[in-house]
Amino acid sequence: MTGLGYTLPAVVAVLAVLALELAVLRTGLFGKVEYWISMAIVVAFQVLVDGWLTKLSAPIVIYNEQHSTGVRFPWDIPVEDFLFGWAMVTAVLLLWERQRPRPNNEVGDQ
Repeated sequence: MTGLGYTLPAVVAVLAVLALELAVLRTGLFGKVEYWISMAIVVAFQVLVDGWLTKLSAPIVIYNEQHSTGVRFPWDIPVEDFLFGWAMVTAVLLLWERQRPRPNNEVGDQ
């Protein structure tokens, strides 16, 4: 079954994190500029490191192409890596955001 080994779990991870935020945690993280800036920084470093690790000319990490889409961009990075990376980083940020103390808006509670 081509693509299921890496691709299916990557897509499931993304969907699970989206469901966690939209149905359970509801932190509002996706609406914050800080989140998107953080994700841009993460992706920039992921491209540098993952590109070096997975370059087809001298790979350090080797993927079985039968278990992925075979789409690699940029610098030979399997697109599944970006899905897994997004899910992992976003899940951590969502849990971090959820546990942060919130200001109490009730009158007289200061």
